[in-house]
Amino acid sequence: MQLKRVVVTGLGALTPIGNTLQEYWDGLVNGKSGAAPITYYDTEKHKTKFACEIKNFNVEDFIDKKEVRRMDKFAQYAIVASDEAIKDAGISLENVNKHRVGVIWGAGIGGLQTFQDEVMNYAAGDGTPRFNPFFIPKMIADIAPGHISMRNGFMGPNYTTVSACASSANALVDAFNYIRLGMCDVIVSGGSEAAVTIAGMGGFNSMQALSTRNDSPETASRPFDATRDGFVLGEGAGALVLEEYEHAIARGAKIYCEVGGGGLSSDAYHLTAPHPEGIGVIAVMENCLRDAGLKPEDVDHINTHGTSTPLGDVAELKAIKAVFGDHAKNININSTKSMTGHLLGAAGAIEAIASILAMQHGIVPPTINHTTVDENIDPSLNLTLNKAQKREIKVAMSNTFGFGGHNACVLFKKFEN
Repeated sequence: MQLKRVVVTGLGALTPIGNTLQEYWDGLVNGKSGAAPITYYDTEKHKTKFACEIKNFNVEDFIDKKEVRRMDKFAQYAIVASDEAIKDAGISLENVNKHRVGVIWGAGIGGLQTFQDEVMNYAAGDGTPRFNPFFIPKMIADIAPGHISMRNGFMGPNYTTVSACASSANALVDAFNYIRLGMCDVIVSGGSEAAVTIAGMGGFNSMQALSTRNDSPETASRPFDATRDGFVLGEGAGALVLEEYEHAIARGAKIYCEVGGGGLSSDAYHLTAPHPEGIGVIAVMENCLRDAGLKPEDVDHINTHGTSTPLGDVAELKAIKAVFGDHAKNININSTKSMTGHLLGAAGAIEAIASILAMQHGIVPPTINHTTVDENIDPSLNLTLNKAQKREIKVAMSNTFGFGGHNACVLFKKFEN
């Protein structure tokens, strides 16, 4: 069968460095750090006392107060970002077939704050199982796309992908496939996460996964730097409207780019650590290139997973060298997690958006906070250190990996009619 072309017609972002798409982009190109002391709870007894929280945000500016009480923050964030993307795309029930519009969303954890609060309230009581009737509907990871579909009347495929930090990249690959196979005209896709909680921070600290640079939060996320000591937890959401090309043209939609391909793989190695030689990462990028029908030398930019962990950063760059060979030094490589922190299940979505905007504007956002060269990293690689760089981008890739060995890669191409 002839596969359909898939384009991106809408974007929305709610991030630690900007609460709208434009604010997010401005934060990226200006090298803004979203890390700061945690405001949500008392961190006195915690190892890590900072994170990349959403700032200057009042959810009741976007969602009715009654509805807010029935949603965990991860679902609230999903609605805010998807509202922006849907408006940006100009999608409404007047110009689409609602049965052919889906919502495929990613969340690595879901309603962690809700789960924490309900269990702690029960533990503080007399043992009587008193729980909020919205406990389960607020907590479950699939509820975010449910809210988005109900809010907009979209009646196509509706579900959540859960693959830890690869969740929203997996959602994008699924959405891409549904549309190019002719099963949908439009899919709202992306991801959201709200894990800056006592349980979230405490759990990641117990794994020694988080940076403990409490004396300098804004510089703590430092991918590829020799002094990196773990990732910085972030929160927020990113939303993309994927649309079948002919459908978008017929309604006169603005087109950001074309989705060229998607790749998936598994490390089959360790619960949390990457394979030291990046075997699964090599496979996922090769799968993505093959799916897109492109050669390694066609790629101009890679937004890496780049979490700022000692093992992960080196393994990913080894994999890039293995796939791209001599061409690797011609690619602008970066990690926007240096600014946003790690948004877990939302990471793939907001980093895909960063890749698309880099292509649109011809500017690669920097990898900030780099001060010390890591002798384990090839110095010929252009890691876009500390300052944004201008360049034409025709093909961009975005890598996202998750605990459990889940790997996802999405490729975007400059749109040509």
